[in-house]
Amino acid sequence: MNPVAPYPLRVEAEVDPRLKRWMWLVKWFLAIPHYIVLVFLWIAFWVLTLVAFFAILFTARYPRGIFDFNVGVLRWTWRVVFYAWTVLGTDRYPPFTLKEVPDYALRVHVDHPERLSRGLVLVKWWLLALPHYLVVAAFTGGSWGWGSDTGDGGQYEGGGSAAGAWSVSLLGVLTLIAVVVLLFTGRYPRHLFAFLMGLVRWMFRVHVYALLMTDRYPPFRLDMGGREPEMPPETATGRPLA
Repeated sequence: MNPVAPYPLRVEAEVDPRLKRWMWLVKWFLAIPHYIVLVFLWIAFWVLTLVAFFAILFTARYPRGIFDFNVGVLRWTWRVVFYAWTVLGTDRYPPFTLKEVPDYALRVHVDHPERLSRGLVLVKWWLLALPHYLVVAAFTGGSWGWGSDTGDGGQYEGGGSAAGAWSVSLLGVLTLIAVVVLLFTGRYPRHLFAFLMGLVRWMFRVHVYALLMTDRYPPFRLDMGGREPEMPPETATGRPLA
């Protein structure tokens, strides 16, 4: 296996070393102002994604302004999810911004593609990504809502019930185990954090592929830990799946 360039998405995080034992019990409530803002951001996101779909179809390019805005919405949403629902790795309140915040616990960056396939835009989000949807459904309990363990645009963006975040799922169960350990020991289990971040990273790769932000097919690989691998080995060529 030869090393290839890293996936054009970087999701990195670290556990806050000063996590309060009990704070996770109320963070979902404290994040309510973010839910309200995200409703409107996600309405704009879907409208602009439709515009980007036709732009790619006719020009093979994802408009940079739309791309930056949509990545910002994903980034904002994942900061809220990381804080209030899944992983729960920080007590620092998420900033109200679409921009990257370098010193925040969760950082997300997506490389803007110079060109995208006109043909793939018609099929990758529903047909080619289907195997990944099945895998992700296995550890999210079958739901892809933001309010149910970081899906790709359901509950938080639409303002639905946030209670769905604790539906029975691998992510939900592991997050609950992590914070219960925190409650009784004052420490967040680091190996569990690494595994949770691997699941989150897998989901995010599927999101950016299905949401037309890259033609690079997501690898079937669990890259655990808070940092992205610099040059991950792959069996694939690293070229878009046509």
